[in-house]
Amino acid sequence: MRRLFACLLAISLVTGSRAQFSAPVVKPVPHPIPGIERVLIIGIDGLRPDRLLIAHTPVIRDLMKQGAYTMWMQTVASANTLPSFTSMLTAVMPAKHGITWNKLLKFQAPEWPARPTLFEMAHQGGYKTAMVAGKSKFRHLDKPGTIDFVSVPAEDRATDQQVVVEAARVITELKPDVLFVHFPGVDTVGHAKGWGSSEQLAAIEEADACVGRLLAALDAAGTRSSTLIMLSADHGGAGLTHQADDARSRTIPWIAVGPGVKQGYDLTQSRDLMMRTEDTCATACYVLGLPIMPYFDGTPVTLAFKDPPAP
Repeated sequence: MRRLFACLLAISLVTGSRAQFSAPVVKPVPHPIPGIERVLIIGIDGLRPDRLLIAHTPVIRDLMKQGAYTMWMQTVASANTLPSFTSMLTAVMPAKHGITWNKLLKFQAPEWPARPTLFEMAHQGGYKTAMVAGKSKFRHLDKPGTIDFVSVPAEDRATDQQVVVEAARVITELKPDVLFVHFPGVDTVGHAKGWGSSEQLAAIEEADACVGRLLAALDAAGTRSSTLIMLSADHGGAGLTHQADDARSRTIPWIAVGPGVKQGYDLTQSRDLMMRTEDTCATACYVLGLPIMPYFDGTPVTLAFKDPPAP
């Protein structure tokens, strides 16, 4: 079931469908972390760690108590949405995946990442994959035959509320093994009102509530206890924008919670662990029993787990 939902500036949803989940093949067994059968990656666009900690975010704070986290992960040098999230979902830097632009390019022949995405690797491993994103530029990740269900705006962007409604439906009805959900609202408000503004704090709190709705959907689907949840961002920002090689733009949060994950564990307790956004994809591959490719720039965050086997 492939479905594209279109979001115009007037924000009306236009939906079409084609394709369906392919016939399953044998998944990698056993998984290295007992109990983890699926992965949910939540990307909150523009979420700067210090603003996350200042805002009233009870849902995300509870995830921190339940799991392992850092407020010091580094995103790619350009600190832009599409290159950053592509690195998060391919485990390689932009020089390798080739997505160096930050908008939807309407070429006759679409441009896909030069390296396989997590969706493609998981799909080849027999997992059902899905993506619900709030910006049209994510269509560059929708390589045919790699994502079983896609919901991406045809033009411009959707709201966090529209994204969470669709994502919750996907979780409860389709129960994908690998799901990426992207919330655009914090970034939208940052560009309009400024990073650190009261309006952006309100947007962060709205995103927190949306994360709560995703967790409720996992509970309703009966899949939360078997899901590794990783929450992160693509960049932070300062003023009305985000800039390359600016610490306020490059520093992002990372939180992991699920079976076998240490509880309330600040990953900076390891002085030598320097985390980067590419580690998210590598960690997903690790827990799903997929190969850790030699070309990966990212590394599985095994420190987040209790007694993990070597990757």
